[in-house]
Amino acid sequence: MLDPVLDRIDADLPLATDRLMALLRIPSISTDPAHAADCAAAADWLVQDLRDMGFDAARHDTPGRPMVLGHGGEGARHLLFYGHYDVQPVDPLHLWTHHPFAPRLEETPAGPVIRGRGASDDKGQLMTFVEACRAWIAVHGSLPARVTVFLEGEEESGSPSLVPFLEAQRDRLRADIALICDTDLFDRDTPAITTMLRGLVGEEVTITGPRMDLHSGMYGGAAVNPIRVLARILAGLHDDRGRVTLPGFYDGVDEIGSDLRSQWEALGFDERAFLGVAGLSHPAGEEGRSVLESIWARPTCEINGIVGGYTGEGFKTVLPSRATAKVSFRLVGRQDPLAVREAFRTHVRAHLPPDCRAEFAEHGASPAAVMDISGDDFVRAREALSAEWPRPAAFTGSGGSIPVAGYFKTILGMDSMLIGFANDDDLIHSPNEKYDLRSFHKGIRSWARILHALTR
Repeated sequence: MLDPVLDRIDADLPLATDRLMALLRIPSISTDPAHAADCAAAADWLVQDLRDMGFDAARHDTPGRPMVLGHGGEGARHLLFYGHYDVQPVDPLHLWTHHPFAPRLEETPAGPVIRGRGASDDKGQLMTFVEACRAWIAVHGSLPARVTVFLEGEEESGSPSLVPFLEAQRDRLRADIALICDTDLFDRDTPAITTMLRGLVGEEVTITGPRMDLHSGMYGGAAVNPIRVLARILAGLHDDRGRVTLPGFYDGVDEIGSDLRSQWEALGFDERAFLGVAGLSHPAGEEGRSVLESIWARPTCEINGIVGGYTGEGFKTVLPSRATAKVSFRLVGRQDPLAVREAFRTHVRAHLPPDCRAEFAEHGASPAAVMDISGDDFVRAREALSAEWPRPAAFTGSGGSIPVAGYFKTILGMDSMLIGFANDDDLIHSPNEKYDLRSFHKGIRSWARILHALTR
């Protein structure tokens, strides 16, 4: 049942590549109003492609960019697939070796790549699943399960329409499990199923002291300095072991299990090489934690920016009226984003001296997503991926945040399986973005295997 589908995928790879190239030519930049019509064109292209395969597909307009929904197949199981067709802006254009929306195949020392904006993030990724469905339908006449394809048009611009759409379409979208293709391989030969996504809390704090900037010779030593106050507050967020000092911060943070720890250790992750890319040599997080554990399974508090006083050329002896910092918290496990936000604000207020006040601005608060990998679906998908790639698939974490997985859990009540085929050198969001042809090909074959494994 599976082998003929894999054979069809191999034979149709040139046609599949041509279809991806056609989609890549559409400049569907969601954040730029000038490209609103292009986003609609990309949505229409995908609707027609799904219809040509036999899906009941339609474009759903929103206050922002359109969503695409396609329903196909039948059976006891219902699978939801998610990807996004919108892309990042292309600036700076002069750094591209060719026009970002004139995609082409290029030979590189590592093999042929598909070069163009959106090749890896996320058009090439979403088309791996679409092409697997196409091959399955071509060979067997139908899909092995009920499949809903959900393609978003605003992922690269904050997804403002996503939650209202999920709530409005709850009954049509709810499935046994969600499949998301917007992540990476662990390395070129090791596929990954991302089972942990860190949440995110963003805070901006401004400390105000004197009502105007002051001459530091006349007032220095007599007047409070907001930069010094802010620096002391920020320094107090961590102890000497790298742990965050906010009371209750680690509530809901669980230790990883021994099986998962063994998997991660078997990956052979090179911490020195990872840090070396950034010109670093020593881990700087919590003492006693590996780098993988630090970025996948531990929460963080990071200072992302500080502004205050005179920052122009030369020197100015000013005692500033205000100082501002941007602080982000990456969350794991069952941490409560709102509780973390309040703990941070309480910490700031508790360390304010007389004549100073604090103002806060929030920049999002989303919980972590942790998938239940004890069920058969995750075991079967891991076996299916392992059969396709040179090395066994691993359950991994992600240092970043993919909010849609959390929304699928909170709004639709289902876990997500995040499986992607990007490489860390794909230059997503940068000039000269690419997607390895091998990733595209084996990604299609991988989804065919997973469809078979989840429905047999």
